[in-house]
Amino acid sequence: MSDYIIRAKGIKKYFGGVKALDGVDLEIKKGEVHCLAGENGCGKSTIINVISGFYTPDGGELEIDGVSYPKMTPQQSIAAGIQVIYQDLSVFPNLTVMENLALNMELASGKKFVSKKRFREIAEEAVAKINFEIDLDEKVENLSVADKQLIAISRALLNNAKLIIMDEPTTAITKKEVRALFNVIRDLQKQNIAILFVSHKLDEVFEIAERFTIFRNGKNTGAGDASELTQEKFTYYMTGREIKETPFIYEEKPGAQKVLEVKNLNLKNGFKNVNLSLGEGEILGITGLLGSGRTELVQALFGYHKADSGEIYIRGNKVEINSVKDGIKNGIGYVPPERIVEGVFLPQSIKENISIEKWDEWAGPLGIMNEKKIEEVVNEWVEKLRIKLHSIDDPMNTLSGGNQQKCVLAKWLILDLNVLILNGPTVGVDIGAKFDIYELVKSLAANGLSVIIISDDIPEILSNCNRVVVMRRGEIVKEGLTKDMDEASLAEFAVAD
Repeated sequence: MSDYIIRAKGIKKYFGGVKALDGVDLEIKKGEVHCLAGENGCGKSTIINVISGFYTPDGGELEIDGVSYPKMTPQQSIAAGIQVIYQDLSVFPNLTVMENLALNMELASGKKFVSKKRFREIAEEAVAKINFEIDLDEKVENLSVADKQLIAISRALLNNAKLIIMDEPTTAITKKEVRALFNVIRDLQKQNIAILFVSHKLDEVFEIAERFTIFRNGKNTGAGDASELTQEKFTYYMTGREIKETPFIYEEKPGAQKVLEVKNLNLKNGFKNVNLSLGEGEILGITGLLGSGRTELVQALFGYHKADSGEIYIRGNKVEINSVKDGIKNGIGYVPPERIVEGVFLPQSIKENISIEKWDEWAGPLGIMNEKKIEEVVNEWVEKLRIKLHSIDDPMNTLSGGNQQKCVLAKWLILDLNVLILNGPTVGVDIGAKFDIYELVKSLAANGLSVIIISDDIPEILSNCNRVVVMRRGEIVKEGLTKDMDEASLAEFAVAD
C-alpha cells in the first residue's frame, strides 16, 4: 500500500493556447498537512480541479492511494476519499445545519422519503467527528464564516475523507478563528486524514504545514519541508523576485495642518468617545478584534453610518457627514474589506469600475460621456498602478484579486482626496500584489495623501503606519508611534479584558 494519498506527476492542462499547468508535480503523504502556495493564476485551482475529477489532464499521471487514474470523474474522486472545501464553502444558507450536513448523504442513498430522525442522526454523527458544538436547527445564513467552515469539514468526514483540500480557508476569518481551525486540522491529522492547505500566507505555512509545494505560472518552483522555508525563499518561489519591505518613515512638517480631526464621536452599538487626528502625509493604523468598533468608526467617517454625536473636522473646517455622498464631497475615499461584494462591479468593464466616481463630471449636457477623457485618465492610472490587464474594456472579473484591488484604489485616486481609508487592504491578495500595494500607499503618503489602514494583521500595521490606534469594545485603548510598539504589546491591548 502506498504511503501517499496523492501522487501527481507531470500534470499538464491547457485551455486553448494557455498552459494552466505545464508539467507540475504534487505529492501528499497520508495524514500530513501539506501547503500548496502560489500567486493568483499560478495553477493552484487547476490542480485542485484535476485531483477532484472536474478537469481531465492533458498529460501526466495521477495516482490516489496507490491506484492510477488515467481519466477520473468527480464521483471516483469522492469514492477515493477526496473532499474539497472551496472558498464559498458550498453550503445552503436557507437550510438548517442539520439539513446541510445530511442532505448529500440522503440523496446518495436513493431514499424516496425524508426522515427527520435520520437527518438528525447523520448530523449528530458528523459534528461529533470534530467535537463541533452547534445548534443543528439553526439556519446556516445566521452563522459566522468560521462555523460554516466547520459544517463543510463535518460534511466532508461523512464521506470517509482521506484527503481534505481547503482552498484559502483563512481569508474571511479572524485570528482567533484561525487558531480554532488549526486545532481541528491537527485533530484530523491524528485520524490519519491528510490536509492540502491552499494559502499564500507564510505564517500559516510555518504554523500548520509539514511540507509545501509552490507553483508559479503553471510550474513547480519549490517543494520540501516547511521547516526549511524562510520568508526570502517563500517570496522568491512565489514571485520570482526578491522583495524587501521597508518601514514607513513619516516626517511631520513644522506647522502642518491636521487633515482630519475627530472629537468625542459616538455611534450606538459601534463606538464611543473617539478622539483622533491625522496629519498630512500620515498613515494611521487602526487595529483591534472583530467587533472592536474599528470598521464602524471608519464607516462613520465615510458616511455609511451617521454618528449620533461628536464632531468631524477636515482641514480645520467642521463638516457634517450624514451619507456616503457627504463623505466623498469632503474628499474621503473608502476601500472596503469585501472587495467583491462592496468594491467592484464584476460584470462591468475595468474602465467603468475605475471611472464611475467621475461620471457626473465627465458627462455632457445631454448625459453623453466624454469617452476620450475617461480612457485617457483610466489608462494613466492603469500605468501608474501597474495593473496587469489585456484591455480596459474587459470585465473586472477577468482580473486577479490583487489587480482588482488596484482598480478599487484607482477609482478613489482619480478624485481629489483628503483622506484614503483602506479597510483590510490586502485581504485575498497574493504576496507580490500585497507588496506593490504597500509601496503604492507609502508613495501616496510621501506625496501628501493622508491614509488610514484598518487591519487585524499587526505586522502589516507596524511596517506600513507611523502611528497606531488600538480599539476594544468601541473605545480607543492605546495610541502611539509604531516605532515604540511591537506585535506582542499591540495584540495584548486588543484582547485584554
